[in-house]
Amino acid sequence: MESTARNAIVTGGSRGIGRAIALRLARDGFGVVVNYASNAAAALEVVDAITTAGGRAVAVPGDVGEAGDVERLFDAAHAAFGPVGVVVNSAGVMPMLPIAGGDTAAFERVMRTNLTGTFNVLSRAANTLTAGGRIIALSSSVIAKSFPGYGPYIASKAGVEGLVRVLANELRGRSITVNAVAPGPVATDLFLNGKTEEQIAAIGKLAPLERLGTPEEIAAVVSFLAGPEGGWVNAQVVRVNGGFA
Repeated sequence: MESTARNAIVTGGSRGIGRAIALRLARDGFGVVVNYASNAAAALEVVDAITTAGGRAVAVPGDVGEAGDVERLFDAAHAAFGPVGVVVNSAGVMPMLPIAGGDTAAFERVMRTNLTGTFNVLSRAANTLTAGGRIIALSSSVIAKSFPGYGPYIASKAGVEGLVRVLANELRGRSITVNAVAPGPVATDLFLNGKTEEQIAAIGKLAPLERLGTPEEIAAVVSFLAGPEGGWVNAQVVRVNGGFA
């Protein structure tokens, strides 16, 4: 059952995968609320790209790690377009932090955005969406690799996958699907930041397809889950990674 509310919230929608998701959902006919934490210019560029193409979009600031900001985001979305039918939580951070470094404060910052932020967005979505709604969270295929330096990031994304499966069960009987999309390495600023060209090339070779993914390929899977053909997919983690893991 597809939601009749053709409006979507995309957190972290100003750049990278979130940007591609916002553009794709707009192309699919959704009014899109582009959430951003700090880069207003990038968010407004996404909105401009959507409206120039004839779509509907607004930019709304907010830190997903703050429950109050998330509540205001959902209120702003309803004020802009009416009932929300699709919620995509794409906001995230990925610093390289060795566990032996013992940087508890940095660890907590990762968890605040990636895990607490997901909890806040999923909680609000669960209390807002009606029958036919779709909730989609971004995880990561790097969970299966256990690369050094990824400890806090992997811990946060493993938590995201747990939340998705539990919420799907908690929403039993309401005809709302809850899924995660777990990209492999994708050529975004979040992934490329801090890596040498040699490291990027080596990681690109890990998948049998021997290349990095594109944000648009991830957005296509989100589009499927949000659309009429994705209605029987629920409580799943869809790994979109070219065979990376």
